[in-house]
Amino acid sequence: MKCSFRPLFGFLLLVVFVAAVTELQSIVLFQLQPPTPETLLKYAAIDTVEEQWKHEIQQLLDSNLGNQARVPVTLRSPLFQRYLPDFQRALRDWALKKSFQFQPNIMSELTRLVKYPIELVGSYERYSSCAVVGNSGILLNKDYGKMIDSHEVVIRLNNARVEGFENKVGSKTNISFVNSNILHACARIVGKGCLCHSYGADVATVMYICQPAHFMDYIVCNSSLKAPLLVTDPRFDVLCARIVKYYSLKLFFEETGKVLEQWGPAHDEVYFHYSSGFQAVMLALGICENVSMLGFGKSASAKHHYHTNQRAELGLHDYEAEYAFYRDLLEGHKPIPFISDNIKIPPLVMYQ
Repeated sequence: MKCSFRPLFGFLLLVVFVAAVTELQSIVLFQLQPPTPETLLKYAAIDTVEEQWKHEIQQLLDSNLGNQARVPVTLRSPLFQRYLPDFQRALRDWALKKSFQFQPNIMSELTRLVKYPIELVGSYERYSSCAVVGNSGILLNKDYGKMIDSHEVVIRLNNARVEGFENKVGSKTNISFVNSNILHACARIVGKGCLCHSYGADVATVMYICQPAHFMDYIVCNSSLKAPLLVTDPRFDVLCARIVKYYSLKLFFEETGKVLEQWGPAHDEVYFHYSSGFQAVMLALGICENVSMLGFGKSASAKHHYHTNQRAELGLHDYEAEYAFYRDLLEGHKPIPFISDNIKIPPLVMYQ
């Protein structure tokens, strides 16, 4: 009588198959569980480009006039060589603050860091009201000019033009908020003297750094501008980056159901960054008692910028994540990630 192992082998194969399917189902179910706020905070705190920044900063700090090969091409001109020591000193101080342990309470220091240098007064009280004017084409649908100008402080973004649009966007400007790419381009315009906006020589500029080499533009321009030119505290930059990444991660899972590890490739993580508008709003939340947002949002029938013909958004920003953050602020029922409840967040109104 021959023994056959086929029935036994088939049974074992069935057991293995059922176990594999069960395990796969458990993995899928586990992945589909919404990430907890703690998990989102953990992933949002990961800075994958930190080492790249450290390397670039160290190269700039190690540069010297005797080693021109290590000095970026844009800094090799004799025009900039006399500024090199001041450039490296400012960059070193900025990098030191950036390397500090994460400090979300930087929000409570913004009036000292921003308002005081602009106003040159001893009081650290917040401005009574601020309007942050974005550049969205939806501004052309309403006449918000007089209402914008009625705020104590008006903050405009990236040198957006107001001439010819006064009825729509107002004419008053107290703070010009820009990214360092804007100042870099402006500083290269011969005869402009680093002042390439139309708001007037007395209007202060607040700028965040996009590239460490742009500190040279800050050094050159700061010595020639009449009004203050301030660089945002890098601890504030880190806070803004983490908040936007938190909302982007959350939105990524809700829309795709994929694990958070796949967020980076989907968002080109090396270039991912918050928008100028987002950080300007965060700045206003730190220095103002009441904040109005105008020119934020989009419409299929509106231009991307009210003052240009640009229609497409930049891929390095996640505007939908930023809008989700604004909605939470407007609804007022969710705390801001990374920020202590002890920090006062003023009322916010968004005009569409």
